[in-house]
Amino acid sequence: MIRLPKVLDAWQTPAFKEVFEQEVGALDRSLLPLQPGLSHGSHIADEAIGVMLLSAVDAGSSVQVRAGIFFSSIIAGCSCADDPTPVDRNSEYCELQFDIDKRSADTQVRCC
Repeated sequence: MIRLPKVLDAWQTPAFKEVFEQEVGALDRSLLPLQPGLSHGSHIADEAIGVMLLSAVDAGSSVQVRAGIFFSSIIAGCSCADDPTPVDRNSEYCELQFDIDKRSADTQVRCC
């Protein structure tokens, strides 16, 4: 389960955008549903992600945040010793919605 307490603490402050982008950018990529967002590669590359806040609204018991996620993918080869296929990085982008519970900061993430 993802928890974003710092983001929740920053809600409705001028620092919200910066805190959200930093906190989500620091998350382990495996916690985010990035695989459905692949359009050029077959596997998510082991690199940092970029986060861009698109919108944030008060939804009563939660804060709903929509964000653009920039990441890299690779096309996996056969991994043979003589495989001539270079490992190229592909730029990828997807949009995710983060539903942050106002009481616990527990966060559910889904593709948009």
